[in-house]
Amino acid sequence: MPHPVPETDKRTATEAEAEADGTEDPASAREGFREPEATFAAVFRQALRRRGLPLERIRDHLRAQQISVSLATLSHWQRGRSQPEKAQSLRAVDALEPLLDLPTGALRSLLGPHRPRGGARPPDPAAARGVFGEDSDVEQALGDAFAHFNAGLRALTVQETVCLDEHRAIRETSVATVVQAVRDGVDHLGVVHFLDSPKSGTAALDVPGRPAPRIRFLEEMGCVAADIPLGRRLARTETAVIAYTLRAEGETSWQHERRVTVPLRAYLLHVRFDPRAVPAHCWGYRRERIGADPSHRHRTPLDDFHTTHLMPTRCVPGVYGIEWCWPD
Repeated sequence: MPHPVPETDKRTATEAEAEADGTEDPASAREGFREPEATFAAVFRQALRRRGLPLERIRDHLRAQQISVSLATLSHWQRGRSQPEKAQSLRAVDALEPLLDLPTGALRSLLGPHRPRGGARPPDPAAARGVFGEDSDVEQALGDAFAHFNAGLRALTVQETVCLDEHRAIRETSVATVVQAVRDGVDHLGVVHFLDSPKSGTAALDVPGRPAPRIRFLEEMGCVAADIPLGRRLARTETAVIAYTLRAEGETSWQHERRVTVPLRAYLLHVRFDPRAVPAHCWGYRRERIGADPSHRHRTPLDDFHTTHLMPTRCVPGVYGIEWCWPD
């Protein structure tokens, strides 16, 4: 069963100037640039006051270097309402340090983690643990990497098709997902699939139009893991479409499920049975978390082509799946 990846408010801008209350000796300014509070906003604000520079001068200085930053943005920086994040803003920070007589990197070093805005919010670790539980199979498989697994992405939609063979085993799982970057620079999607008693060395992962990624087979866990390249580095809020197929030889299967740790816009699970091995009945279900009893369970009929599917009208975090019973 695959585990996907593992989404602020926009404030009104107001213009303001920094107060100019004299200058200090450059040496003392350098020594005290982190006082009394070593935050980007505080140091920026203090440096403006020491140098006696209004925000218009700062804006004009940057403009002369082909760097465009508005008065409103500069005001937000000194008040701590936002911080430089984009490439243009980071260029501005580098250009400001010599103007403000600060050591190289003095302002850059104070920038904390990006604060996401708009619709690209990072996955909530608490929500993931609420679905997986403590010391889950996924956490055991990933080890220390679990804490930041796909932390730069969130899934928007997931569609997967599971194909069973004449031996009642899941032979192929095809996944198509749309993901959105929640920070700049994300370039791959991590996937983990748990298999039904897989045979060592039989798993293969194919990504159409791209080189096959290296997969890691953890026999003791019965799972495979891989990092799939996105094809380029995404900027925050950009989306990418990833499609891949996992093939493996296993034993008899009775269900397939997916753990969903963030709300999805759409999730579709499509199960296709071999005509020589058709189950007697199928049921779709949702569970709050791993190990919980199904809170919603209903029959999912088979069509004339021996397929059934599950598509929840609202896909909130939880465990979604289809189970079936064989006629004998």
